Amino acid sequence: MSTAGATADPLAALGALPGVAESVESVRKAVDRVYGHRIMRRRSNEITSEAALRGARGSAALSGADWALEEVRRRTDFSGDDEARVVGAALRLTAEAGQLLSIWRQSPLRVLARLHLVAAADKADQVGRPRQEGEPVDEPLGGLPLPGAAEAHGRLEGLGGLIIAGSSAPALVTATVVHGELLALRPFTSHNGLVARTAERIVLVGSGLDPKSVCPAEVGYAELGRDAYLEALGGYVSGTPEGMAAWIAHCGRAVELGARESTAVCEALQRGAA
Repeated sequence: MSTAGATADPLAALGALPGVAESVESVRKAVDRVYGHRIMRRRSNEITSEAALRGARGSAALSGADWALEEVRRRTDFSGDDEARVVGAALRLTAEAGQLLSIWRQSPLRVLARLHLVAAADKADQVGRPRQEGEPVDEPLGGLPLPGAAEAHGRLEGLGGLIIAGSSAPALVTATVVHGELLALRPFTSHNGLVARTAERIVLVGSGLDPKSVCPAEVGYAELGRDAYLEALGGYVSGTPEGMAAWIAHCGRAVELGARESTAVCEALQRGAA
């Protein structure tokens, strides 16, 4: 987040980058369309449940387990192989996110540790804490540089401080910085992508932008593709104004596509076809 310099509200400074206001407005319109659908007034719980399932599938796909939605819906055992465990982790994180909304603003690092614990689903020494120097990370992310453990710890603390302090930045900007920073740092030895996307979801819901969690950005990221995701992430890692703005725009587009997905679900329910 070097473009923000030493401003009192660095997230708000990112919100002033060229093109970001347009992304924020486009996302708001897309979210409003879903919430204005007549089905949302009567069956919002169903839309939320379906969005959670589709979002988990999308997040798992970005982490290498690209299963068909019906396969995710059908399966009950997610312990069979590496892909099944990734899908299971994504589903657990989606379920856990809603339980952590009230804690996020007071203790974001505690929430991140809990998310990693839930994703890993074991009691290994590396679970639920930031990685230590020399510990490997299982997510190369297209060769993007991996910060050392000391740098990752320091920046993670800085991110936590920004969340606790609050910001006047739009929710989209805060959510995408949380997402991008966690991916750039990869603070845990595993499951960083899943945790980063879940943290973004927590911000979008907790901020009030998407309070019913019916606009799964993970669906959009999967639709846009992993290559585009990593390219946009490279822009974030670069720290340049253009790169940061491109990352925010990419994340905004993903939220719009998630909103479109839930709008389609609303339409299907309205027709009685789902």
